[in-house]
Amino acid sequence: MSLLKVSGLGKSFGGVKAVDGIDFELQAGELLALIGPNGAGKSTTFNMVNGQLRADAGSIRLEGVELVGLRPREIWRLGVGRTFQIAETFASLTVVENVQMALISADQRLYSMWRRAADHKRSEALALLDQVGMAAQADRPCSVLAYGDVKRVELAVAMANRPKLLLMDEPTAGMAPKERNELMALTKRLVVERGMAVLFTEHSMDVVFAYADRTIVLARGRLIAEGRPHEIRDHPKVQEVYFGSGKTFEKETSIKEAA
Repeated sequence: MSLLKVSGLGKSFGGVKAVDGIDFELQAGELLALIGPNGAGKSTTFNMVNGQLRADAGSIRLEGVELVGLRPREIWRLGVGRTFQIAETFASLTVVENVQMALISADQRLYSMWRRAADHKRSEALALLDQVGMAAQADRPCSVLAYGDVKRVELAVAMANRPKLLLMDEPTAGMAPKERNELMALTKRLVVERGMAVLFTEHSMDVVFAYADRTIVLARGRLIAEGRPHEIRDHPKVQEVYFGSGKTFEKETSIKEAA
């Protein structure tokens, strides 16, 4: 059974069909890229899986459990983590405190004062930070970190509930090629080690071609192509949607080459 199965998913805003009956599946241990031009329905699809938007039609099942109608918090507790295009951390807290807060939340425990929780889950938080290469900066405020390091902290926070599925919205936005390569290589390693799945939206085709196991392409709310990155690169319909008839993907500088 697929970890995630999306069937007949649809969402309209007024008379506009933002997502029109799309189907796809995602297996454990797989990175699936969701791409398409602006207005294709990527964000709408992403937000329906996360529960921020409710689908008008169709089904979203995580290991057979229906997610449509559940709130984001409920979906998170079922094992769905998320990172955002603009990294979201508490700048006034230290790196380790950010992860501790996520672990405490995953534990569904409440603390009236941070002082009481200062040592709670610290060892687990440090272990997560070690996995993303941030243990050495555990006691630094997030406000002083470089942006690439903030994204690593956000990834550790997203891992706090031991997700089966991780949703990553434009994970490399605003990052230099070397940082992009490091973050995606780290994500790929975590996918393999933990056996989880990742669904990510991405505008950088070099990231998609280098790291996605499969790619699905949306245009005007409909799924127009699905396959391995090299298949998508050469797909005539994808070429037409992105660049117009007769044009092709130009070879981009690989983020691995630029690292």
